[in-house]
Amino acid sequence: MLTAKEQQLLGALEPKAAEEGVEIVTVDVIGSRKSPTIRVYIDTPEGVSFDQLSSSQVWINEIMDRLDPFPGAYMLEVSSPGVDRPLRTPQHFSDHVGQKASIKTSEPIEGRSSFIGTIVSADGDGVAVECGEAQVFIPYTQMKRAHLKGEIDFSS
Repeated sequence: MLTAKEQQLLGALEPKAAEEGVEIVTVDVIGSRKSPTIRVYIDTPEGVSFDQLSSSQVWINEIMDRLDPFPGAYMLEVSSPGVDRPLRTPQHFSDHVGQKASIKTSEPIEGRSSFIGTIVSADGDGVAVECGEAQVFIPYTQMKRAHLKGEIDFSS
């Protein structure tokens, strides 16, 4: 689900994140090659405060400066995962069983490459998603991108 560059950046950040008590949810590199944006999504068991974002920005920036991942300029954004939390690992999926997710695949499964449905189960191989009346098993090896479909109840 991550590009080689994103995986490299994630691997460089995870040891320090563990020391800081922070989970690197995922890393996205977006934009043009001449001036890409590196988005690092972080979380903690208690959620992410503004102070946590600020302190994490400092050590993430230091690691990026040492790596110098792109020639020239790049933007660094550090953010909480938000209601549309990216899903990357088997643990992410199993933590969110019963919730709605959007999953894009690298190749069609049952004639489709885009799925929106409720996560029914997750194991080491993939995730079962209930899409309407059908249940589809999507292997992690075929996932391109996945995230929760955040639902906000404004009726309260």
